[in-house]
Amino acid sequence: MNDDKVCVGAIAGAYGVRGELRVKSFCAVPENIESYSPLSSEDGARAFHLALLRPIKNGFAARIAEVATKEEADALKGVQLFASRDQLPDLTEDEYYHADLIGLTVVDTGGTELGRVKAVQNHGAQDILEVQLPGSSETALLPFTLAIVPTVDIAGGRIVADPPEGIF
Repeated sequence: MNDDKVCVGAIAGAYGVRGELRVKSFCAVPENIESYSPLSSEDGARAFHLALLRPIKNGFAARIAEVATKEEADALKGVQLFASRDQLPDLTEDEYYHADLIGLTVVDTGGTELGRVKAVQNHGAQDILEVQLPGSSETALLPFTLAIVPTVDIAGGRIVADPPEGIF
C-alpha cells in the first residue's frame, strides 16, 4: 500500500438491482467515509465518487456515480476504498491509523524483539494487535491499551509493549 493513502472502507457487493452498493466503513465516525470522496482503489487506477444513501446492517447503502447496474456493483465486491492521507483528520497524541501500525517491530520493555505487527483487529471492545512471532508463521494477540502498549514510535518503527504473562 502507498504511504499517502489509508484504507477507509470496502465494497461488500450490490444492494438491490439498480446499481446501489453495500459499503462498509472503517472510519471512527462511519458516515465520514463520504466526505473523503473521491476514493480510489488500492493501486489508484480507479476513482469512486461515493454518496451514502442510508444506513443498513453492517454498513451503508451507497451509490457510486460510475456504477449503474447490479452486475457492475457485484463486480466491485471486495474492492477496498482508499482516501488520500491529507484528506483525513489530524489525530490526537494517543491515536493512530491502523495502516501506520502494521509492520512495526514490537519489543518488550527490556528491548527483546517479540515480533512484527501483522494486523490490527477490533471485535468491539478494543483494538488488538496481531503480532507475528520472529522466524515463525505463528501470531500472538496483544491488547492495544496504554497499560500494555505504553510506547508507539511510528517514526522509529517500533512499539514497546509490557505484555501480560503467557501471551508470548
